[in-house]
Amino acid sequence: MSSPTHRNLASLEPNQAIDGIYSLVNPQVGTTRQGKPFFKALLRDSSGEAPVRMWTFEESRLGEVAATGFVWVSGRTELYNGGIQIMLDGLRAAEVTEEDLVHLLPTTTRDIGAMFTRVGEIMRSLQHPAMQALAEAYLGDEAIMGSFRRAPAAVSIHHAFIGGLLEHTLQLLELAERILPLYPGMNRDLVLMGLFLHDLGKTSELEWERGFSYTAEGQLVGHLVRGAIWLQIKAATAARASGAKLPSEALLVLQHIIISHHGKLEHGAAKLPATPEAVFVARLDELDAKTTAAMAAAARGKPLVAGQAFTERNFALETRIYRPDPLSAASAATPA
Repeated sequence: MSSPTHRNLASLEPNQAIDGIYSLVNPQVGTTRQGKPFFKALLRDSSGEAPVRMWTFEESRLGEVAATGFVWVSGRTELYNGGIQIMLDGLRAAEVTEEDLVHLLPTTTRDIGAMFTRVGEIMRSLQHPAMQALAEAYLGDEAIMGSFRRAPAAVSIHHAFIGGLLEHTLQLLELAERILPLYPGMNRDLVLMGLFLHDLGKTSELEWERGFSYTAEGQLVGHLVRGAIWLQIKAATAARASGAKLPSEALLVLQHIIISHHGKLEHGAAKLPATPEAVFVARLDELDAKTTAAMAAAARGKPLVAGQAFTERNFALETRIYRPDPLSAASAATPA
């Protein structure tokens, strides 16, 4: 892992040499204007990520390079479209140890134990006896909850770090607790349970021990379907254990929240949100995901230099993000 030119990705500057091992994200083969294949991907470590390009690349090497989820690279950084890009002259798959993962995978800055405890407090405040029993059926499943505490919420778009799914879920629950009083007709139990469960299937959809990627189940089934299946099983288990059976309509509505929470069919929803609670969950999920993605792209904790006021086009947000806070003294002095 150690090398004189192995650099944290968050601290990269133009015209620096790079030589080290990083996590590999979304490796692809593109085509130049001259019709030649080139390699493109993101590199990631515990500090952040950066795009990479390798202009001379044989397409047949892609599987070999992506085999482990980690790569050794060498090259140099350059300024491109207001951000840092790494141009590679060396690239190969790398094996890493469990100790290396601390440096190679980003992790939440918040306390995982404290976040999980708070999620439990909120879920144990549900009012309906069958909903209380359902919450306990999930919270008591250490296999699922163990993964829930560590899983990322996504491979790259938002909360893409160890503990990201837990952080995203808690943020949504806390947002709902603050906003729900403004909508007195909304059923709090359904909303909170829907938020708790909406992405829980990602614990089987995503893999995070060797970099962030999709499992075979993630590719073939997905977290919406897995979440709906788990709910059917957990509801039956909770009813047997507690004697409090969840009304069939409530089970149906909760499954609907899970399969519709992407909001639009073209965004992966199996159905459009069709209850007030489903609409609320979908919009709140989008609010947190996109706001978090925008704040990460803006990186307002990092210093701005001339030419870096805008990011590259953000795929998830479909635009370039303007980084400065116009009321900040530091940003106001930075040329746009």
